[in-house]
Amino acid sequence: MEMTRARTLRIDRIACTGHGLCAELLPELVHLDEWGYPVLAQAAVPARLESHARRAVAACPVLALRTERPPR
Repeated sequence: MEMTRARTLRIDRIACTGHGLCAELLPELVHLDEWGYPVLAQAAVPARLESHARRAVAACPVLALRTERPPR
């Protein structure tokens, strides 16, 4: 049986335009800096927040937020 690996949250800082939806939808993991750009409190997404992370990724208007599985 393979263990589930935690997803990681990533921000494409070049694509990000600072809309702030990610911090609004996922305040447990994302907060905004003084210019309104997202900063990750932690990159690992706890299992209890995976659905919230997916919703934040889907809501990003410039597709600058993504989740990924760590390499094996």
